[in-house]
Amino acid sequence: MMPFNMQPDARMTEAARRFPITGDIAALHSNALFGRDTRHGLRAIAGHLLVAHLGPHQAILPYIIPGQGVMDQPCPAPYLKLMNMKPFITPRRALLAGLALAGCAEARAPMGPVVTRPALRDDALVMADGVRLPLHAWQPEGPPRAVMLALHGMNEYGRSFAEDAAPWFTAAGVALYAYDQRSFGGTAPRGVWPGHETLAQDAITAAGLMRARHPGLPVFMMGESMGGAVLVLAGSKAPIADGLVLSAPALRGRNSLGWPARWTLDVMAALVPGLALSSSAPLFRPTDNLEAWRRWSGDPKLLKQTRVDAVAGLVDLMDAATAALPRFTAPALVLYGAKDELVPPAPIRAALAQLPRGAAQRVAFYPEGHHMLLRDFGGAAVAGDILAWMGNRAAPLPSGADQAAAAWLGSA
Repeated sequence: MMPFNMQPDARMTEAARRFPITGDIAALHSNALFGRDTRHGLRAIAGHLLVAHLGPHQAILPYIIPGQGVMDQPCPAPYLKLMNMKPFITPRRALLAGLALAGCAEARAPMGPVVTRPALRDDALVMADGVRLPLHAWQPEGPPRAVMLALHGMNEYGRSFAEDAAPWFTAAGVALYAYDQRSFGGTAPRGVWPGHETLAQDAITAAGLMRARHPGLPVFMMGESMGGAVLVLAGSKAPIADGLVLSAPALRGRNSLGWPARWTLDVMAALVPGLALSSSAPLFRPTDNLEAWRRWSGDPKLLKQTRVDAVAGLVDLMDAATAALPRFTAPALVLYGAKDELVPPAPIRAALAQLPRGAAQRVAFYPEGHHMLLRDFGGAAVAGDILAWMGNRAAPLPSGADQAAAAWLGSA
C-alpha cells in the first residue's frame, strides 16, 4: 500500500480511500498534528473514529500515537519505544516510526470461495463461503403481515441494534430480524474488516433468504449508520427489498474532508493498520436515552476497540455508497436527526441531492433526534413513521417528520 496516497490506485479499490472525520477535526492544522498540540489533536481524531457505538467506557482514551495504543500484530519493543517519543512528534519521526512498524500488517477478511448453498437457519444466516452470521428474531403473536431485516452500525451487532425497538414492530404484526454483519458481534474473526463489497453481497443474500422464508410477504430492510451505507450499496446493485429504511446513514465522501484529516489517516492506515484504538468518548451523545446507551455499552459483544484498517474500510464503504447514490432507485425512507453528532447535516444534504429524480424516496427529519433514532426517547414516534411508510409509502408520516424534512431541506 502506498503510504501517502491521496487518490486510490485502481488495484486498491477497497483499501486506499481513507477516513472521514466529523466536526472540528477536518479543520485541524499542521501544528495540532505535529507540534506541541499533537496529543490533543490526535486524541480528538481517535474519539471521532470510535464514538458512534462504544458507550461511556471506563478506559481512558489512548493517544493515537504509535506505541500507545493496542497493537494486535507483534512488533519489537525498541520500535515501540521509538514511537513513544515525547514531548512531540515531527513528520520525520512519524515516518521513521512507521517504517519501523512495517511488519504490523493490514488485515482483511473478505468473502471466500463458494463452498455451500446459502441457507437460513434458526440461529444464523449461512453465506455461500460457509460463514455463519448470527441471526436474532422477534416474532409477532399472530401470523406476520410483513418482514423487516435490520442491519446494525459500526461496532454493534444485530441484537443490540434491534432489541429495544422490537416490541413496536411485533405489536404491529411485523416479524423483525437482525443479523451480525461480518467482523461484528458473534462472527469470526471479530474486528477484521471484510470489505464493503462483501458486506453488500451479504445483505443481498440475506434479503433473498428472507423472501424464501416468508413467501408472499413484503420484505423491508433497515440499516443504521454503517448499515445504512451497506443498504445503499446493495440496493444500487439489485432490487433487494420492497423498501429500505436508512437511519442516519453513514454517507460522506472523503473528498469533503480537510487535508490534515486525510493525510493523517492515510499515513496511519499505511504504516500502523493494526493499531487498535479505544475511546471513552465522554462528550459524545449518540442518543438522549443514556440509560439504554450505558446498558448496551457494557455488552461484551460490542467491539470496544477498532483497528485503524477497519476505520479505513468503513471510509471505503462510505465512499462506495456515496458514489452509488445516483444509481440508487430503490423505494427508501431516509431518517435523520438534527442532534446527530456523528453524521453532520452537510453530507446528508449532499447525499440527498444525488438521489435520482422521480425515485420513490422520502426523508424524515427529527428536530430532537440523535444518531441512534430508534434508541432515543422519541424512538416510538420514529418506529411509528417507519410502520406507516411500510403500509403506504405515499401517505403523510404520523409524526410530521416528512413536513419537517421539507422545511429543513428548503432552508438550505
